[in-house]
Amino acid sequence: TFPWVNYQDENLNISIPVFSIHGNHDDPTGAEGLCALDLLSASGLVNHFGHSQSVEKIEISPILMQKGRTKLALYGLGSIPDERLYRMFVNNQVTMLRPKEDQDKWFNLFTLHQNRSKHGPTNYIPEQFLDDFIDLVVWGHEHECLITPLRNEQQLFYVTQPGSSVATSLSPGEATKKHIGLLRVNGRQMNMKKLPLKTVRQFFIQDVVLADYQDRFTPDTPHVTKKVEEFCYAKVKSMRCWRNGGFEAFNTSRFSQKFVDRVANPKDVIHFLRRREQKEDIKGVSPTKVYTEGLRVEDLVKKYFEAAEQTVQLSLLTEQGMGKAIQEFVDKDEKDAIEELISYQLEKTQRHLLARGVTTEQDIDAEVTFFKSLPQQAMSRAKAHRLERGDDRDDRMSDGDVAMDSDEGSSPFPQPTRGRGRGAGRGRGGRGRGKGRYHICIESNQTEDYV
Repeated sequence: TFPWVNYQDENLNISIPVFSIHGNHDDPTGAEGLCALDLLSASGLVNHFGHSQSVEKIEISPILMQKGRTKLALYGLGSIPDERLYRMFVNNQVTMLRPKEDQDKWFNLFTLHQNRSKHGPTNYIPEQFLDDFIDLVVWGHEHECLITPLRNEQQLFYVTQPGSSVATSLSPGEATKKHIGLLRVNGRQMNMKKLPLKTVRQFFIQDVVLADYQDRFTPDTPHVTKKVEEFCYAKVKSMRCWRNGGFEAFNTSRFSQKFVDRVANPKDVIHFLRRREQKEDIKGVSPTKVYTEGLRVEDLVKKYFEAAEQTVQLSLLTEQGMGKAIQEFVDKDEKDAIEELISYQLEKTQRHLLARGVTTEQDIDAEVTFFKSLPQQAMSRAKAHRLERGDDRDDRMSDGDVAMDSDEGSSPFPQPTRGRGRGAGRGRGGRGRGKGRYHICIESNQTEDYV
């Protein structure tokens, strides 16, 4: 350990000495109870104090400083699990030692790093636990900047909460202006000067209730979704916004792309919050909770074709492939996704028909229908063969998880692979419906995975 405070070492040139307690992220651990601050302290860079090694009883001895007639007693207590420290305070196992000489002439400053807000019955430290001879408490750990000293009317001391120097979470408390404090002490009098930090990354949060803007639009207003999106866009340009209240949601991914180069968290710019509405049933007996749940684009496509007539069913494409193409169009604004899907599937189907030598219209229809469903049939047969062999290693994927659609780059008839002479050639029938195995190639991120 460093034998004395660093500014008293003749070998070190210390302009402004730093005294620091440890927090919960650099909690001392191990047999010797060391933390990161101990490395800086042993090097003479900072003065680490307030470290208590006992888990049963704590005695806090102050660092005494004097300049002119001003005497400062600096107390410190590094981070301890709140429940343990709470229990020690209740059992009177925490003692703050005071100077023997001129006790009433010292300015007593106490620094600690614990929960100030109540997170549970014992998961915080009440201010009433602290001694009433303290003049000022510098409270760490809490991130909200409340640096102006507030008086505790019961203990008659002041508490300042500097907060974090940067925004580390998406919460209203982190959106307040960040400050540090310059404390001046003269005798028993003090003055805290707030100094705003100028290089902190900006963080904005605001609640916007659309029901408060009924003069602009209501849920029944024509093109209300587009108008709400434009309204939120204007809000985000000036601030940032949340929204709620009975309106249809617009696409957040496409909306967030407008701010990719201007904000650090474009995906979190807009959050849709829907409240549960209380409605009475027809008889007015009891209120009914109404829940609104969003549907994926794939679900909407599937639901549409399930209810559609036979004349508008897909012939070349599958519902899964079409759903994913529409998803790309909606979420990522890929305007060519659907066109590319159709062109790709059309070319692949034409090559298949040429390879099969089909000429009549009836045979073409039958072959196209078979070609569309072939990959799914192959996967079903592969799973059946695997179960017959008693090999269930890959049963983690259910039927609904299979992503092999004819419009996803699968190739039902690739080149034969070398093996033990058990390829597709042994099957019966021209379409390979016998006992031969299928080797299906899936194009995924420009690499080929063989199943």
